[in-house]
This record gives sequence, C-alpha cells and structure tokens, in this order.
Amino acid sequence: MGDSSDSVSVDMESISSGGKEYLVKTCYGVLSVTVVGDQDKPALITYPDLALNHMFCFQGLMFCPEACSLLLHNFCIYHISPPGHELGAAAICPDDPVLSADDLADQIAEVLNYFGLSAVMCMGVTAGAYILTLFAMKHRHRVHGLILISPVCTAPCWTEWLYNKVMSNLLYFYGMCGIVKELLLKRYFSKEARGCSQVPESDLVQACRRSLDERQSSNVWRFLEAMNGRPDISEGLRKLKCRSLIFVGDRSPFHSEAHHITVKLDRRYSALVEVQSCGSMVTEEQPDAMLIPMEYFLMGYGMYRPSHFSVSPRSPLSPSCIAPELLSPESMGLKLKPIKTRISLQV
Repeated sequence: MGDSSDSVSVDMESISSGGKEYLVKTCYGVLSVTVVGDQDKPALITYPDLALNHMFCFQGLMFCPEACSLLLHNFCIYHISPPGHELGAAAICPDDPVLSADDLADQIAEVLNYFGLSAVMCMGVTAGAYILTLFAMKHRHRVHGLILISPVCTAPCWTEWLYNKVMSNLLYFYGMCGIVKELLLKRYFSKEARGCSQVPESDLVQACRRSLDERQSSNVWRFLEAMNGRPDISEGLRKLKCRSLIFVGDRSPFHSEAHHITVKLDRRYSALVEVQSCGSMVTEEQPDAMLIPMEYFLMGYGMYRPSHFSVSPRSPLSPSCIAPELLSPESMGLKLKPIKTRISLQV
C-alpha cells in the first residue's frame, strides 16, 4: 500500500481468491467472515442480499480497479455472509431456531467484538442494507457511515409479503428450483440484464444463476423468513446521525423504498444516487457508477485518494452528471444533499 497521497496498487489475484475466511462463533450460531486487506486500517463491513454472499454481491465492485483501489486504500474489508450463505456451507440444523432480523443485526456486534473493532463503515445490499441499518440504529456509536444499495426500511407491503411467501413455500418444498431462481434474478437485475426472447441474458446473470445452485435452499429460506417478518424501522431513521450514501437502480423493485429512506433520514447527513437502466444490485450491474459518489462521500471523513485520471474511462459518470452541491467537500462532509445521477446504459 502506498502513502495517503499516492494511488494504491491492488493485487487482483488476492482479491479474486476471496481473502482470509474466519468462522466467528456468536450467540446465534457461526458466521463466516472473509477479511480482505490490511487489518490495521479502518474497517468496512459488507452484508449481501438474500441468497448471496460477497463473491456474488460485491465481486463486481471489487473487480472495478478504481473502486477496489479506493476501498482498499482506506479500509480493511470484512465481508459477512448471512448464516449458511458462505461457499460450501452445510444446511443449518432444522432444530435450530429461525433467526429474526434483530438477531441478525445483533450478530454484527459480536463480529465486531471478535475482531476488536470499535466502529466501522457499513455497506449492504437490500436485505443486507436493512440488517446494517438496523445494526446502526441499535449501536449508533459503532457505525461511522452507511453505504446502502437499494435498501429497504419498512415492513413488507402486501405485494412483497405475498411474493416472498410464494418463494418461501417453493424453497421449503422444492428447494432452489427454476421458479425461485427467476424470482431472485428479477429481484437483483434489470430487465435489460436478464434479457428476453430476442436478447440473451448477460454473462453476469448467467453466473449468478449458477451461483444460486450452490446455496442451501433451507438456509436461504431462513434468511427470507427473517426478512419477510422484518419490522418497520422508518421512524428510527431520523435519529441516525452517521452519514449515509444511498444507491438505487431505477429498475429496482425497491426503488420507492430507497426514496422513502431518503425522506426519513436527516437530509443534512444523507445523499441519494439514482442509477439509470440498473436493477437492485448496482454493485454488480453498474459498479463504475459508484466510484465518484463514494470518493466524495469519503472526502467527508478525510479519506480521499487523489486519482491519476480525472474520470474513469469505464465510468458512465462524469462530474457534470452530479449535482454541483455534491462536488463541494463541505456539503459531502457534514451536509450531504439528495442527488440523482443520469447514467445511460453502456452497450
């Protein structure tokens, strides 16, 4: 790693190998945590969406060289897998109780205690974003900031509850069948990425489809049950004083939820980035769109890696795409403002 004024070199081989895995025993069972980077650096913890782990939820972001460089220059990354979602996980014993969203959030605190971490930055996708937000509400002094991708904060609406219940029954009786995979892919990706009769689905979607075959359906069912029974935490969001950066794809089924969170959060400390032609998993479908907003977000923490390029050639963003107030360090430092990016889908 270089000093704070230089760009950081990234060993992509070590990133692709997944880092070092730790099995952390908690009151609610064992969690897999994969650590990437220098543990002397500040901590960034990640939590993936339903039926995913870090290899299929944050890999796109970590394989974007500029974003990976930015994150590893400033943080040691602790990828937390939901119970039984890590690679090669065995089925959780049927006699073990099904954990609630509160239980999953409490596990985070035990992970921090295991690694001796006092306070962390958090990054989560949809279900993972909810768990980390709930953790931040319960342990405000332990969270520096939140980077939330297509987050949810309310209890499931009738439509989502029914959708999840159908998926839950299919998982319970038939396992990770074709219908469940289609429902999950619709949750994650835009219609453009999923393809149609005339356009084949993208390589990204095909890889994700294959990865779902590796999940233990009973473990996915447990996480889904926790999320389908989640409480509404909207009213507690105003009390959060940590800065929050929210990304959402305009094709995400949780698009309105992300806007609802932005309304509920204190606007002095939050910003919204809307990514066009993208589903829920911005980290995989358009990870380059996250680079510039994250750079300015981290400037508020005194974490900034000057780049040798003005704008990434792979990034659909440019400074002109971002509201001028976002480019002000003082705005992104203490007074983040809601913004929208206008990003065209690159073919």
